[in-house]
Amino acid sequence: MNSPKRSLQYWAVAGLVAATLVACHKQEEAVVGVAKSAVSAEQQARAAAAARATKRDEQRAELQKISLPTKSMYMDVHEPSAWANPFLAVGPETITLRIINADANTSDMGKGTMLRPEGARRQELQIRPADLAEAMVAIPASAWKYGRVAAVAEMPGAAAKDRAKMRRNVEGAIQQLNDLGIVVDEWPGR
Repeated sequence: MNSPKRSLQYWAVAGLVAATLVACHKQEEAVVGVAKSAVSAEQQARAAAAARATKRDEQRAELQKISLPTKSMYMDVHEPSAWANPFLAVGPETITLRIINADANTSDMGKGTMLRPEGARRQELQIRPADLAEAMVAIPASAWKYGRVAAVAEMPGAAAKDRAKMRRNVEGAIQQLNDLGIVVDEWPGR
């Protein structure tokens, strides 16, 4: 009687060992799969970072075609309507980018009159903060009268609850502009 009982115990222990080995093997395969996924994700992240860096370098190169700013040309400008370079009014969700294109007519005859109003050359665009770099690169060189400098201000009339988010967006916009090699003239909130 001892022999069949011992045999049963033997097979039970052998079955447990086999089940444990199978379970361990499956866990090992799962760990290997997770490790492979992590390596793949890291490689993709590196490739995406390299692509972003390349794109940023291309954007910087494009903006370097615009001359460095001449501070004496804009230091006495204190009204947003008088600012001749790109002007960014940063809100909690969007940025209003205002540019004034250069007058296509180079003669002084009729300049600033009803036939050639500055307002006709003014453009205001609503952009997402994520699209700021692309928008700045797309601005024609003739719209940079003072050189490579942009004014940045908080959007007037924002709700008090949006002030913190708007300030983060202002700081993010300044960081993006600095990364592109654009000098920032930050204006106080109005």
